[in-house]
Amino acid sequence: MGRKRQNNHNLPPRMHVKAGRYYHVSSTLPRKWTPLGDDLNEARRKWADLESEPVGTADKSFSVVARRYMRDVLPTLSRQTQRDYTQYLVPLEAVFGEVAIDSIRPVDVAEYLRIRGERSKVRANRERALFSTIFNHARAWGYTDITNPCSGIKGFKEKPRDRYVSDDEYAAVWACAHPTVQDAMDLALCTGQRPADVLKIVVTDISDGKLAVTQNKTGKKLRIAIEGDLADVMARIMSKQRNDLNPALLQDPNGERLTYFALRSRFDKAREVAGVSFQFRDLRAKAATDTEDLAHAQRLLGHKNRSTTEIYTRERRGELVRPLRRAAGDTKPMK
Repeated sequence: MGRKRQNNHNLPPRMHVKAGRYYHVSSTLPRKWTPLGDDLNEARRKWADLESEPVGTADKSFSVVARRYMRDVLPTLSRQTQRDYTQYLVPLEAVFGEVAIDSIRPVDVAEYLRIRGERSKVRANRERALFSTIFNHARAWGYTDITNPCSGIKGFKEKPRDRYVSDDEYAAVWACAHPTVQDAMDLALCTGQRPADVLKIVVTDISDGKLAVTQNKTGKKLRIAIEGDLADVMARIMSKQRNDLNPALLQDPNGERLTYFALRSRFDKAREVAGVSFQFRDLRAKAATDTEDLAHAQRLLGHKNRSTTEIYTRERRGELVRPLRRAAGDTKPMK
């Protein structure tokens, strides 16, 4: 019979902790110390496997898997995605938090969608997508081997955003905006890039008369020729007093990088003063639509498929069609 524990009474038999890490210690001689990691839930799950014991519900709950996802996977994603996923996880935790990951059924996901969709169908879809992602990681990490309960559960149909920003609306907000927002707006419009990609541009991205961009969302790499309006915008930005130790192209007056939150706050204030309701992200669609050249728009936005660009531009302003052209010499009056 083994000795009675003097401490760490919460640990199962033959599990020990040393320097903040957990180990399984064999009962045979010589003792074999098997590392189990520094996470208690994960360590108990591995211990159960070594001891051929069932895994406790507390060690395979949705919260346990979600916490591992947020620790190991989330930091590899873009900052905006990190912010979004952190928000989406709150209601998911409230509903599924203490539930064993392998006991969540498709009907549970469907019921979550139905109830959550009463308040926001779009958020319900986003939260379902995050749940599905976390569950797939749970399968890969060995917490469960059952089919993803999101499989076959359709989300709500979403209407594509179709807001087109007119030149007058753009000018109205621009006139009321902080100089840093004016620079960001012009840069976004000229390049057709997403807000996060505009904000991360650094001076070293400028080379040989071109602006190099690697899109956060897709990893697509572009080189945009610095000419025309873009050349004027870049010259205006670079002519301002700058902190040369900070490589960011868009800087606050104090020389710090222009942050997403500062841009959002100042842009919202300018919209309110101007009495215009478009979002900063709509400038990407305006850039694509205003080119009036689908192939050019596709390259500028970095879309892989032409059909994506077609939908993106047509939904904003409407498809351009030709009017009826009557045959020469036809004098019959129009009814």
